[in-house]
Amino acid sequence: MVSSLFAINKSSALSNTTPLCFSINSQLFRHNHTITPAYFSAVFSALGLSSNLFALVVLAKTFHHTKSRSRSSFLLFLGGLVLTDFMGLLVTGSIVVSFHITHFNWRQLDPHCHFCNFMGMSMVFYGLCPLLLGATMAVERFVGINRPFARSTTMSNSRACLKVAMVWVTAGCISLLPLAGLGSYRLQFPGSWCFLNISSRPLDMTFGLIFSLVGLLSLALSFLLNTVSVITLLRVCCGKDSAQRRRDYEVEMMVQLILIMTIASVCWCPLLVFIAQTVLSGSELDVQHLLLWLRFATGNQILDPWVYILFRRAVLKRIAPKMDWSRGSIVSLYPTISTSFRKFTRASLGGTLDRLDHVRPNPDKARQEDMPPHVLDATAPLNSI
Repeated sequence: MVSSLFAINKSSALSNTTPLCFSINSQLFRHNHTITPAYFSAVFSALGLSSNLFALVVLAKTFHHTKSRSRSSFLLFLGGLVLTDFMGLLVTGSIVVSFHITHFNWRQLDPHCHFCNFMGMSMVFYGLCPLLLGATMAVERFVGINRPFARSTTMSNSRACLKVAMVWVTAGCISLLPLAGLGSYRLQFPGSWCFLNISSRPLDMTFGLIFSLVGLLSLALSFLLNTVSVITLLRVCCGKDSAQRRRDYEVEMMVQLILIMTIASVCWCPLLVFIAQTVLSGSELDVQHLLLWLRFATGNQILDPWVYILFRRAVLKRIAPKMDWSRGSIVSLYPTISTSFRKFTRASLGGTLDRLDHVRPNPDKARQEDMPPHVLDATAPLNSI
């Protein structure tokens, strides 16, 4: 009787002193000491890091040589996406690989849950960033294709960088919610990673729904806007005088954006739907399915860079060599917009350029260099379009 009471009191004392991130795991996970998990995690992380690093190098070279404002802005968004994937694999992958190699004790290494909270925040942050960036890129392309005149007045690299930073801040604020009391992070099976706690507690349920709904709404917005953009682009390219109206880099950007959206949807929808369904149904968490869908979602970080590596304009030209890959801007695809834009640019730029011609050794060449690419397209002679 005394021994039973002592055991109960000891168990209660342990539960009261157990850190929050370990409270649902009264015992440490038992690990199978084989090299398979470590080998798989190491190869997976190395492949993802090398792919994203290679894509960053290619993006930097392309950005240095591009002259189109719309394309340079799109490349900045792609660069932000690839950089986010690279950092996500570097941070989370290093923790998981280290655990599988050393099998460190989480409670001894992290008695106050700081390390577990950091990894949980990283998982949420680097998970939401690609989805939010994909939606932002879809909005930019939608405006660029369907509202070219409005897009031309706001198109700048600084604005693109600001929007990427805003996406990072938004994802960061969401990942910090558990530290503010909304939800919590927990050590997850098999003990190598921390993630948001999917439980029946109201605050945990709220945070789980926020995470899943933000991701699902980002994918839905991307699908809607990309569908409209593709229809518009196909209508222009396949309409009357389509041979003269195809624009290579706009086709390139839309192909890459559609593939990014498709990969994100295939990789993330199972996990996001699984979390939302578990929270709303109030059913017990299936840890095996959670681990399976999370591994599926991390494949997005490996596949994203290959979208740009394999589907650049140079590669697309080899795939479809008979296609007319003439250069130009979407503004020149619409005669009415082209005419009004030509009048506007002549009226607004003419006086300034005329004043500069007096101090230039070669006025005609300098005049062309001052004009942005979309203005040059709009002011070009009609017989050259």
